[in-house]
Amino acid sequence: MRLYTSAAGGVQKAMNPTSAEKTIRYLPEGTCSEALVITLRGDVITNAVFEGGCPGNLEGLSRLVVGMTASEAIKRLRGIRCGDKATSCPDQLARALEGIQ
Repeated sequence: MRLYTSAAGGVQKAMNPTSAEKTIRYLPEGTCSEALVITLRGDVITNAVFEGGCPGNLEGLSRLVVGMTASEAIKRLRGIRCGDKATSCPDQLARALEGIQ
């Protein structure tokens, strides 16, 4: 497994060359959550875990996106705001997925 960091948004990617599965660790900006770990098999999200933030809401969001394609999750979540903030945890999830497509 290889780990490398992209210049875009603090994304760290771990890729297993023998499998189609990839995992990224994303550092969100402007939200209560401290990190987001997403695993994809091809374009399908197989796991999403937020570190920090609102536990119930983020566990619910994580469970909802499992099985969804990255492109569908981006389409549904991009632009969601949290109160008067310019972003939200769902929006940051979409941005993380955009960074790996």
